[in-house]
Amino acid sequence: MTTTETIRREGRRAGRSEGVEWLGRAGLVAQGIIYALVALLAIQVALWGRDRSHEPDKQGALKLVADQPAGGWLLGALALGFVAYALWRFAQAFVDRSGKGSDAKALGKRFGYFCVGAWYAVLAFLAVKVLLGSGGSGGNEQQTTAGVFDWPLGRELIFAVAAGFFVAAGWNVYRALSGKLDKHLRTHEMSEGERTTVVAIGGVGHLARGAVFALIGLFFAKAAIQFDSKEARGLDGALLELTQQPYGRLILGGVAAGLAAFGLWCIAQARYREV
Repeated sequence: MTTTETIRREGRRAGRSEGVEWLGRAGLVAQGIIYALVALLAIQVALWGRDRSHEPDKQGALKLVADQPAGGWLLGALALGFVAYALWRFAQAFVDRSGKGSDAKALGKRFGYFCVGAWYAVLAFLAVKVLLGSGGSGGNEQQTTAGVFDWPLGRELIFAVAAGFFVAAGWNVYRALSGKLDKHLRTHEMSEGERTTVVAIGGVGHLARGAVFALIGLFFAKAAIQFDSKEARGLDGALLELTQQPYGRLILGGVAAGLAAFGLWCIAQARYREV
């Protein structure tokens, strides 16, 4: 057996080990916590208006953690959780931990796992920046979009970003309505009442996340159509935009409750999901 084959075999063995399972569970807890914090900040905006010191984006949620007693330790634990989640997704992508296979459909799913892992690696980086006091303010979407407009095919790239958010929104809504949310859960360890409750929470959470992603996609599409970077919004901008609509704070409160439900869903997965 060649050295390359040995490395690949050992990599597959490591990627499918029990240690990676625990990385996945720790990462799901961290994912649940960050969505719960985003929901908390959104509820604050819905009740008391905008607080620029803690905008309801994920980086604002990280700053909220940093401001608490022992916040540095908590933020460090969250960063480790994000790294754990990223490593679990990378194991799914590179060594096929979930056993998807290598046909075109499976490779597409594995690429999706890689993208999610990369995003949580970025979140870990942001958490470390906030921990070191160099996080800066969240919400640079307009500045970034303005820069992309100057690239070759920049407008098309913004359309592609919008399309990506629309696809993510559709996927979340599909997951919520498909009746397959318990597909990867160890339902044999759950009572019927627990299964029903967890699936219901997951459905509400996916619908809320789908709504937010669709709203962000709409803003990016509008920016591309009008060639105006000021129309771009991130998570914080999308949520805050809701407060300007009729019954906006009430709607934002409902979305916040849905995002909190998604956080609970992540934590339930940490207990019951096959990882």
